[in-house]
Amino acid sequence: MDVFKLKSVDLQSAKNQFNHKTNGLSSSTLVLRRGQAFQILLSFDGRAFDPRQDKLVFHVVLGPLSVELPVSGRPVSRTREPSTMQWSATLERGIPNPNSPRTISVSVLSTPSASVGVYSLSLRAETRTSVSTHSLGQFTMLCNPWCQGDSVFLSPEELRDEYVRSDFGLIFKGAPSNCVSRPWSFGQYERGILDICMKLLELSPQYLTDRRRDLLNRSNPVYIGRVISAMVNSQDDRGVLMGKWSGEYRGGVNPSTWSGSADILRKWSESQFRPVKYGQCWVFAAVMCTVMRALGIPTRVVTNFSSAHDTDGNMVIEEYYSELGEKLSLSRDSIWNFHVWVESWMKRPDLGQRFDGWQVLDPTPQEISAGMYRCGPAALKAIHDRSVEAQYDVPFIYAAVNADVRTMIVRDGEVLSSETDTRRVGSLICTKSPGSMQMLNITSQYKTETAYRPSSEESTRVTPKDVVVSLYLLKTPVVRQNIIFNVTVTNNESTHKELKAHVNAQNKEYNSNPTNTFWEAHYDLKLAPKEARTFKHEIVSSDYASKEVSEDYLVNLAVVIEDMKTQKRTLASQEFNIISPTLTIQIANENSVVVNTHQVGMVTFTSPFAVPVNGELTVMGSGLLEENIQTRLTLKPGETMKRPVQFTPEMTGFKMLQASLVLTNLSSVLHGFKTINVKQA
Repeated sequence: MDVFKLKSVDLQSAKNQFNHKTNGLSSSTLVLRRGQAFQILLSFDGRAFDPRQDKLVFHVVLGPLSVELPVSGRPVSRTREPSTMQWSATLERGIPNPNSPRTISVSVLSTPSASVGVYSLSLRAETRTSVSTHSLGQFTMLCNPWCQGDSVFLSPEELRDEYVRSDFGLIFKGAPSNCVSRPWSFGQYERGILDICMKLLELSPQYLTDRRRDLLNRSNPVYIGRVISAMVNSQDDRGVLMGKWSGEYRGGVNPSTWSGSADILRKWSESQFRPVKYGQCWVFAAVMCTVMRALGIPTRVVTNFSSAHDTDGNMVIEEYYSELGEKLSLSRDSIWNFHVWVESWMKRPDLGQRFDGWQVLDPTPQEISAGMYRCGPAALKAIHDRSVEAQYDVPFIYAAVNADVRTMIVRDGEVLSSETDTRRVGSLICTKSPGSMQMLNITSQYKTETAYRPSSEESTRVTPKDVVVSLYLLKTPVVRQNIIFNVTVTNNESTHKELKAHVNAQNKEYNSNPTNTFWEAHYDLKLAPKEARTFKHEIVSSDYASKEVSEDYLVNLAVVIEDMKTQKRTLASQEFNIISPTLTIQIANENSVVVNTHQVGMVTFTSPFAVPVNGELTVMGSGLLEENIQTRLTLKPGETMKRPVQFTPEMTGFKMLQASLVLTNLSSVLHGFKTINVKQA
């Protein structure tokens, strides 16, 4: 019988995705990593394949790009990798299957620099008498941090587990003196998320303007990073998120209530790619981390505390206070209490090997880079070494972590006093530590000097010759509790001092100057030579409570001491966040949680508030729960909430079950989380 006809094709999705470490990624296609071979089984009717008279040619297509791969008739050993300089298709050597004598296995190998995208695959079978073409389906090609030839290669394995495969993390917020962490679900394994990430590439202005050029450039993670940085925000494209930093959030979602990226990406996709309302810096960064990890580019979320926004590029942030201690909005410069961006790991052939490694990418729309709202990738080593000529956007990030702060007390346009602080900006730069839920301080990777970090109690001090003033919190401020602090004034001279004290407290957003003064105190004091006196102050909680739901209650506290004789003024200030209580999550038999087996958890919280509270509890867990669980509840003062959670893990490895409680009458968001090691059955 001389009939030679393709009967069936098996792309061996489960086997290939396990080998390519893409198992768990949800896509309508086979998901592969570049620079690594994958196997295809071909079965034929009639006679077996004869490489002497038959020819098989794979056709791989990505938009207008294509490559033909004739199947080499000479089998190759599994122990020897074919050339990685070009795509190839070769017969595999193996023991013939007596049950399927007309089945062959072909190994297809892509290059380590293959473009990221969704490919079509077809096969042309040629004999002496016939030619037939068969569509085999599609596959999605990702970057490969396990392949040494890939420019995103990262070693060791625990770092790839953390920065590529992990689907949860921590985001650090607040102020450097009392920062807090909140859980986030990156959710790259959730249903349809990878396909949405690929769609994000296809909707970019670069792709829509010149498909061929865009697809060719997608071989380079530097280019991909710039595209994603622009597409996560919606300033100048059909991007994912619209930003909003103040006021009401009608028509959208308060950024403080987001807990994961998957909900945001799905909302964007289901709305026919209209921007999701609303995001702030940590939301932009977390969504970008999800997309980059899904694409195979190692990425981590980074927080820069006391982050400078130097609008005039002079590396100096000007801050102004009134003589009564009120911080004034007289400058376009600003210092955000914190700002969140991402770092992605990649080589920089455009800059040279010295700048390989972590690269800063910032999707929050602040500055235009080459005509679009995006930032980076800025090589971390270039920031550290002040190589501001290295593209992209190094000067902006360098200023964000290194600018000086000039603080002035003014009256009627006249500067009464001035001090410069060279250590405050970028005082703490951190990320989640690999393999744990602790903070990793990476300040030294950005700054040449040892990082300055105020203690948990003491503020930055300005020390003139004659009078010293300082303020410090007596306890960590907690939502709905009073703020208690001391002001200490010291006379360093040998003469009596008659002084006036002006103490001022203002609400503030984390990314802007304070707004209204909600509390103030003014009093006279006399100090003997070399005398120091301490004054205790207490601000009741009703004075600082915000109307808008927020997880970041931030306060600017300042004291100005006025010398009645010399008219000199001395300032001390501190910005701090008021932390929220946390939820507790416990897992029954947490040391024996098994995949595909029913499990039970419990979310508990005892209300410390003096008034009844009401709100909505949301429990989520990527790989643990198919859908978020939401419950409305009301708690009396001192009442304990206990909510059982039933879940069935779908994947092995470390997963995170998290809960958030949005209190509507107290305008606060509470969080809790539990990491779970899901084991094989």
